[in-house]
Amino acid sequence: MNAAAQPITIDLNPRKSRLWDRIRSHVASDRQPAAPSGAADLLLLLPDLTVLLARLLRDDRVPLARKAIAVAGVAYVLSPLDLLPSLLLGPVGMLDDLMIVAACLSGIVNRVHPDVVRSHWSGQGDALEAISRVTAWVEGNLVRSVGSLRRGWGRR
Repeated sequence: MNAAAQPITIDLNPRKSRLWDRIRSHVASDRQPAAPSGAADLLLLLPDLTVLLARLLRDDRVPLARKAIAVAGVAYVLSPLDLLPSLLLGPVGMLDDLMIVAACLSGIVNRVHPDVVRSHWSGQGDALEAISRVTAWVEGNLVRSVGSLRRGWGRR
């Protein structure tokens, strides 16, 4: 068969694999699908949730007071000053960013129509489910741990 007779396939809209997508797929492939969300899994949502906050800022359907909450959340994530510095603590240092973003989104989601939030979501799965998973994990693990530490210090 000569080269002229071979069919040529051209992909007019190639889907480029971005760095973040490759990292996420690698981490997600190591997890069991039914396994509960852990800190590493939820930290992978931080960029998507931060982008969601930034997009909600530009939406006219979001009340001004809720936009102020979104500004605070985005500013905290972008700020080099953190409660847990990422440069020193690595991924553990992003937990405070995740807490702040989750709290901001919870405040916004309760006052904005869910379809508005979903329209700005570029992450995987449902936006409201992702926000719910993060807030449940924060409340169940971090808030409880801080409460235990505080009670432990009170006994001394």
